Amino acid sequence: MASTIDIPTIKLRNGTEIPTLGYGTGTAWYKKSGDTELDRNLIDSAKNAIKLGYNHLDGAEVYGTEPELGVAIEESQSPRDSLFVTTKVYPNLADIPAALDASLKKLRLDYVDLYLIHAPFTITTEEELQTAWAAMEQVQATGKARAIGVSNFLQSHLETILKTAKVVPELNQIEFHPYLQHGNLVPWQESQGIRTVGYGGLAPITRAPEGPLNSLISGLAFKYGVSESEILLRWTLDRGCVAITTSSKESRLASYLRTLAFTLNPQEVAEISELGQQNHHRSFWREKFSADDRL
Repeated sequence: MASTIDIPTIKLRNGTEIPTLGYGTGTAWYKKSGDTELDRNLIDSAKNAIKLGYNHLDGAEVYGTEPELGVAIEESQSPRDSLFVTTKVYPNLADIPAALDASLKKLRLDYVDLYLIHAPFTITTEEELQTAWAAMEQVQATGKARAIGVSNFLQSHLETILKTAKVVPELNQIEFHPYLQHGNLVPWQESQGIRTVGYGGLAPITRAPEGPLNSLISGLAFKYGVSESEILLRWTLDRGCVAITTSSKESRLASYLRTLAFTLNPQEVAEISELGQQNHHRSFWREKFSADDRL
């Protein structure tokens, strides 16, 4: 099925091209542990996303949504090479090759374009983390994962991996928005050739709406004739990052694609970043960080 829009890509170090705007199956679609019933609403939403032009599809074993994503890909009849599929391993880090095989079976695929360690928080020693990364390198060597990376990693976790890595992580997928800019993490990891993928980018209007950005975001939305959501997604893209977003509503997914039709000017990007530093909000993995963390 032909896409209605071409989403720009960023080239990773190994030559893989990752679309800069992705459709996520976490957050709104996350399934409770033990829930194995197929969610037809998610299948239809993912198919609609593909129809609209979202060729970057983001899943994870812990979301419980890989089976729905697999059905949606199959029913969309899209050529495999037209899609960029990401999934993540967690908590089954003790046997990453087996975890990937299980994910591929659910996704009905022979390979994923990107495979990530979803989180490092159940790993207690440097050696365990380095062993897990070596297993990621192993699955990439088999061709079952075209590119490998991490998610929710701090600089200390990345530094541990880099001590022994033969393959540097292609990217770190993190919660990223003006109220959570992570201090030095983003510029540091990018200096190491590790790209940033942001999720939860709409938090300043959906989860922390009473903040210093309200007036500015509203004014920019009026200026560009888009929604406040699109201003926030555009900020992520204009920071040089990939943005993962989602919605159960086709109309909202369609509107998010307007993010690709304009850019913020450097002064606007800087103003959003500066005002965002006045507030702090983390929506995900909050139990793993102190209340006032800036990482």
